[in-house]
Amino acid sequence: MSLNRAPKNYVFYRNQNWHYPRIVKGEGIYLIGEDGKRYIDGCSGSAVANIGHGNKEVAEFAKEQIERIAFTHLSRWTVDTIEKCAERIVSWCPEGLNHVYFVSGGSEGTETAIKMARQYFIERDGRKTSKWKIISKWFSYHGATLGSLSMTGSVGRRRIYDPLLVDFPKITQFYHYRNPWGAKTLEETSILAAQELEKEILRQGPENVAAFISEPVVGSAAPGVHPEKVYFEMVREICDKYDVLFIMDEVMAGTGRTGKKMASEHFDAKPDILVVAKGLSSGYTPIGAAVCTDEVFETIMVKGSGHFIHGHTYAGNPLSCGIANKVMEIIERENYIENCAKQGEYLMEKLQDLYEYPIVGDIRGKGLMIGIEFVKDQETKEPFDTSVDLKGKITVNALDEGLVVYPGGGSVDGVRGDHILLAPPINITKEEVDLLYERLEKAIKKTTDEVLVEKAL
Repeated sequence: MSLNRAPKNYVFYRNQNWHYPRIVKGEGIYLIGEDGKRYIDGCSGSAVANIGHGNKEVAEFAKEQIERIAFTHLSRWTVDTIEKCAERIVSWCPEGLNHVYFVSGGSEGTETAIKMARQYFIERDGRKTSKWKIISKWFSYHGATLGSLSMTGSVGRRRIYDPLLVDFPKITQFYHYRNPWGAKTLEETSILAAQELEKEILRQGPENVAAFISEPVVGSAAPGVHPEKVYFEMVREICDKYDVLFIMDEVMAGTGRTGKKMASEHFDAKPDILVVAKGLSSGYTPIGAAVCTDEVFETIMVKGSGHFIHGHTYAGNPLSCGIANKVMEIIERENYIENCAKQGEYLMEKLQDLYEYPIVGDIRGKGLMIGIEFVKDQETKEPFDTSVDLKGKITVNALDEGLVVYPGGGSVDGVRGDHILLAPPINITKEEVDLLYERLEKAIKKTTDEVLVEKAL
C-alpha cells in the first residue's frame, strides 16, 4: 500500500519559515502565480528587473546568441558582444571611467573593486606599500562574499560571520532621518558625514588606507537614503588629499534606476572605480562590472605587471554581455530613464499622503528607488520592537493585495527598524503607478489597523 506524500523539495531556500508561492510567468511589471494571481513587482525582484518581465526582444536576442556561441573564457578570447557591452557601459558612466572588468554580480563587483584598489597601490609603489584598508559606512550593504561583507555596515548581516571578516573601518552614513548630530538639513548632514571620512583616514593613517566605498543612494540597508551634492564633492577632495581611491557602489542605484544613467550623475560624483550589476541586464542573465579610470588601468596593465591577479569563470561571458548590451539599448531607445524620472516624481508625490498613517516615519529616494521607513511614534521616531515583525506584516499584507515590496530591517541600531524598498520596473506607466500606490496604501492601512489593535490589547 503506497502512502500519498507531498513531493520532496530539494531547494535550499533562504528562509525555511516562509511559504514560497510558485511563480509561473512574468509579464511586464507583473509576476503571475500558479493560481493565476497577478502581483505587481513593486521592487523588480531586488531592483533588478528594470525593464520588466517577458521582454520578447531580449528573448529573441538571447536565442540567437546562444545558437551562435555559448561560452568563451576571457583569459584567452574576446567576442564582439563583450566589446560592445563594455563600450556602452563606459558611455553610461561618469567621464573618465573607461575600462570595464566584467563579473557575474554585485558582490563579485565590489570585491573586484577592492582587489583592484589594492593592486593599484602595489603596482604603483611596490610591495612595500601599506595601503590596504577600505573605509565604508554603517547602514550600508556591499555584498555577501567575505570581502564585500567585510565592507558592509549592516550589523544583522555580519553578526554570525564576524570571525571570518576583515575589520574594515566604518564611518557614519549620510542618513539624515536618523543623523547623530541633530542636523536640521540634509545639506548639514551631508557635510558632517563627509567630514567623518577625513577624520577616519587620519585615525587609520593615510598610509594604510587604500579606498573609500559608498553607495550614491542607499539600497537595502537604508532604502532611498541619499546626500546632497556637496557630500561627493567633499569626498573627492578628501580622497585626492590623502591619496585614497574612491569606489562608487552603483550595484542597485545604477543603470537607470534613479532616473539617470548612473546615480552618480545626480551628484556630479567622480569615482576612481564604479561597480554596477543588478539592472545592468534587467535580471535576464547574471552580470556585473567594475569600471575604472585610465589611471588605475594603466598603472596595473600598462606601466605595471600587465596582469590583474583576479578572475571568475563567467567573467565576460559573451551571452551575458550581449544580453546586458541589448537591455541598455532598449532602455536608451525607449527613453525608459526619462520615464523613470517622471514616474518616480509622480509616485513620490502620491506617497506623501501616506504620512497620515501613524506608522509611516520617513519617505525618501531618487527616481524609482524609494524607501519607506516605519515607526511606532512619528514624533520620537521610536521603532517597533522586533517581536512585532512590522516589515513582515507589511510584506504579507502587500502580497495579499497583489503587490511585491522589498522588506528590510535594522535601520535604527542594526537590529531594530523596519523599512521597505519600492523599485518597480523603470518602464512602469502612470496608470500602473496609480495601481501600485492603491495596493500599497491598502496594505499600510491594514497593517496600521493590526498594530493599533495589538497595542490596545
